[in-house]
Amino acid sequence: MNAKSCPISQESVDANVVRINSFFVGAIFAIFVLTQNPFVILFLVLDFITRIFVNKEYSLLIQLSKRMKKLLKMKSNLVDNAPKKLASYFGLSFVVAIFIATLFNFTSIVYTLSVVLGVCIFLEVAFSYCLGCEVYHLYKRFVV
Repeated sequence: MNAKSCPISQESVDANVVRINSFFVGAIFAIFVLTQNPFVILFLVLDFITRIFVNKEYSLLIQLSKRMKKLLKMKSNLVDNAPKKLASYFGLSFVVAIFIATLFNFTSIVYTLSVVLGVCIFLEVAFSYCLGCEVYHLYKRFVV
């Protein structure tokens, strides 16, 4: 009963596009960390909202990621979409919290959340490892 589990859906997504997208999110996030410009993090908030609630095909970063995959001539690697979608919700939560903390000049909160988000982005880009499944497992274990 304590076996790890991830959310499962009938939808697939290309893991290479997800990793490239994570790289772009990480690069833009690094620009935010260096400049502390709230408009940079606002761009990420809007892109996450577009991807999750409108249509991911309208996301500028998804479009760039698909073009980069094609340019690099990478093969498709289809994986279940549910864990990646859960990670997008977490990403949105983090960038919204960072945006709000930036507006109110809560520097220590911005730094703390930035480190956590940075680690999550790094794990996805470098190892295709998503902490979303770990959080989901803990949620199911302690809440459900």
